[in-house]
Amino acid sequence: MSDFLNYTINGALIGLLYALIAMGFIVIYRASKVFNFAQGELVVFGGFVVWWMITSIGLPYWIGIPLAFVAAALFGFAIERIFFSRLVGESVFAMVMVTIGLLILLRGLILVLFGPQVRPFPIIFPLQPVIIGDILIPRSLFVGGMITIVVGLGLSWFFNRTRPGLRMTAVAEDHQVAVSMGISVKRSVAFAWILGSVLSTLGAIIFLSGKSVSFLASEIGLAALPVALLAGFESIGGVLLAGIIVGIIQGLVMAYVDPVIGGSVGNVFPFIIMLVILFIRPTGMFGWKMVERV
Repeated sequence: MSDFLNYTINGALIGLLYALIAMGFIVIYRASKVFNFAQGELVVFGGFVVWWMITSIGLPYWIGIPLAFVAAALFGFAIERIFFSRLVGESVFAMVMVTIGLLILLRGLILVLFGPQVRPFPIIFPLQPVIIGDILIPRSLFVGGMITIVVGLGLSWFFNRTRPGLRMTAVAEDHQVAVSMGISVKRSVAFAWILGSVLSTLGAIIFLSGKSVSFLASEIGLAALPVALLAGFESIGGVLLAGIIVGIIQGLVMAYVDPVIGGSVGNVFPFIIMLVILFIRPTGMFGWKMVERV
């Protein structure tokens, strides 16, 4: 039973990490209707910025991490200004193709700026695990899970209860209608990219603390995709539950199924869930149902 609880709790916390990365997908999609294929690359870029601030320059954590968030926000704003500000009202296909190009560009930029070497990432959270009875929890996952819950609830309140959040929700439904109501679509999309970049950097800090960073860490963006699909690309609050579900299932499959068949089904299983979701409920558990009059 203690092993089962270990797998379940640690799986849920890993799922919350996926949920944090998935929030980056969702906030950008809500404002621009664009699925950002380069979300994983934003995580890696944020991780390298944190590494550069703390390890390369030698800034203390209390200065380096806030500066990394500022740099991520400016980077997200620059991406929106350069690539997406002129695409308001264009087809979704055009925007998706731009994000694919952005993925390739960011990978090249990371390799040019930081090289292909694996860099030791700073130890942001203590390495000592949190011990609750017979349950051992990595401290980075434990603290990161708490942070993810707070961020998720805060973003849900922002989008549903504040004027700027409601304006972004209006932009998410229809750009042309939002413009006709006097809402600045460009401003909302820019803020979404800023927020998505900051969330990616926060995810990088939790994911990479005490590990190493390279451009291969962008795979975390792909791992978070099933969580975003399960929740629905419009639901901030639902992504927390979706992350916990995916994380627990993945953890149990890796613990009990992989040793039996000698494979890595646990790493693939979230994508099996994703395919099932697309067949049964393409809008996810909490996604909006669009009603159109013909």
